Order: sequence, then structure tokens, then C-alpha cells
Amino acid sequence: MSPAAPLPPASPPAASRLLDWRVRFGVLALIWGFSFVFIKVGTEGFAPFQVTFGRLLFGTAVLAVALVVRRDRLPRGARVWGHLTVAAFLLNALPFSLFAYAELTIPSTLAGICNATTPLWGMLLSLVALSEDRPTRVRAAGLGIGFVGVLTVLGAWQGFSGVDVTGTALALLASLSYAVGWIYVRRTLSGTGASNLSLAGSQVGLATLQLAVVTPLFTSVPTSVEVLPLLAVIALGALGTGYAMLLQYGVVAEVGPTTAAMVTYFIPVIATVAGVALLDEQLAWNTPVGAIVVLAGAALTQTRRTPRRAATPTPFTPPANSTPPHPVAANTPATHSSPLPPVAGSAPAGNGTPTHSVAGVRS
Repeated sequence: MSPAAPLPPASPPAASRLLDWRVRFGVLALIWGFSFVFIKVGTEGFAPFQVTFGRLLFGTAVLAVALVVRRDRLPRGARVWGHLTVAAFLLNALPFSLFAYAELTIPSTLAGICNATTPLWGMLLSLVALSEDRPTRVRAAGLGIGFVGVLTVLGAWQGFSGVDVTGTALALLASLSYAVGWIYVRRTLSGTGASNLSLAGSQVGLATLQLAVVTPLFTSVPTSVEVLPLLAVIALGALGTGYAMLLQYGVVAEVGPTTAAMVTYFIPVIATVAGVALLDEQLAWNTPVGAIVVLAGAALTQTRRTPRRAATPTPFTPPANSTPPHPVAANTPATHSSPLPPVAGSAPAGNGTPTHSVAGVRS
């Protein structure tokens, strides 16, 4: 949901090495793709804020267990916790709630496709917020192509007929919130000294506290609890917000953030197939076609200009009787590594997005 944080460990945890990274990559894509189905089913028995609160609560429980098992410590410093509180709102509390409310009126397939617009929003915002992230013609073209894809999905030539404008707007705002959050984290939480897992667990925990305050104000305790919606919320939190993040860390540590970020492009495909197959959602021709255009545009926005190769200097051959120069001690200050890319939990989106955020993921 990715997404900012220090580099992951040089080698993935031993448990994650038991399975090939391709298997874990596939499981990660499946979990985040099915998250939109879980949200849809969850809202059939609970209010949207209750779905979000349950999701965060079960996700926090999984990450807390992982912190204890790995004997990791929580971040330190009031400033870090302040930034984590803002990140928790932008990357978890707000987008998770918006997606839950959106799926009251739009199908899970459309929500999954809207989630794929996060890299487009990310590039658009990075042009303003990140001075080092300059556009290229290819990336600008990708931005334009991506938003043409969004209009195709929504059937703009038909006057958006058959599409709930409010629900779609909420889903797009959720994706925008991911992009804003990733840029905020990139600017404020780089080089904290805390691990990705520590930052992620703290962030999700803070989001849980935020929903614990908000949920009682806008909802009432359900008079009855249905089993299927409850199981959907548990799966959404324990798998989509907790376990998926642990999988992501292992994949990033083993194959790098660029390859791990490719999961973003599988999520809407899986969300569409799951929505049609399990929820019997209808699929017009413009939905898959527009989704392909969105993904193509998003992929183009993640391209980078190839740096020009510096000319090879001519080696200097000192005279035979010359005194060798005195060695000069390196005095270059250590620089923090660039933040790693998420997902809408979610989703990693390249473009310097951090891995400790949740996808978004995915959603």
C-alpha cells in the first residue's frame, strides 16, 4: 500500500527463503488483488469505518507478532512518531476508508482499476514536490496515456452512464492519498535508523488508533455479526495488511525494489478476475481495455532517463623518479539511500515510493 525508510536487510529473512521469490511474488499479487473482494464482502455486514478498523486491527496484530519474533524495536523520537502519525493517516486510515465507502456503490473490479492510477498521481505530484524527479517525454506521455485509460474505464464518451460518480471519485481520491503519503514519507522519514518492519508496524498501529477514535463517532455496534463478512475483514487485515507486507519485504530484499514494484501491474488484473468470478460483477468491454491503457501509462511513468556514460579518463603515468602522491582520506559524507518503492495497500508504485507503506499496495 509502496510507499522513506532505510534499505531492507542485505538478505531476506530465513523463513522467506524457504519459497522461491516468484512464488511469494505471485502470492503477494493474489492477496492484494483479492483485497478488493474482501472489502466488498466486508461492507455487506459492517459499516465502512468498521471494515477499515478491523482491517487495521488484524494487520497490526500480525506485524506486532513479527516484531516480537524478530526482536525488533520501535522507532525513537517524537519527530519520527509525528511524521508516522501523518503517514498513517495518508497511507492507511484515509485511503482504506475511502475504498470501503467507494465499494458501497461501485464494483470491486472498478475499485481495483482505480487503485492502479496511484503511479499516475505519484508522477504528477512528484513534478511539484520533488525537485530531483524531473519529467521526460516518455513519462509525460505515460501520464497522458494513463488518464486516457481512466476515461476509457469510466466510459466518458457515454457521459459516464452506468458509473457511480461519487464512488468512483472516492476510489480515485484513495489512490491520490497513497501518492501524497508516499511523497510525504519520502521527504520526512528517510534515514531514521529504524527498520522497515518497525516503521510499518508503528504506522499501521497508529492508523488503528485513529480509526478507534473515529469509528464509534460515525457507526454503531452491529446487532448481529455474519460469518462471511467477518472472515473477509479478518483476511483483509491479517493477509492483505499484515502478511502481505512481510512477503513484500522478503521479495524486495531478494530481488530489489524495481522487480518487486511490478506487482502493481498484476493487482487490477487479479481484482477484475476475482470480482467477475466470485461476485458475478458485470464487465463491459471498456473496463478491461481501459485498464490495459492505465497500466501501460503507469509503466511509462516509471521509466528513468539512462544516465550518459562518462568519458573514460586517460590514465596518468607519473615520471619514473616522481614521488607518489600522498593518499587522500575519503571525506564524502554518507548519504541516505533513496526510499524504496510500495504497493495500494499497498501497492508499490516505483517512482521512489517506500516499501514500508501498505498497499496498497494495494488497496
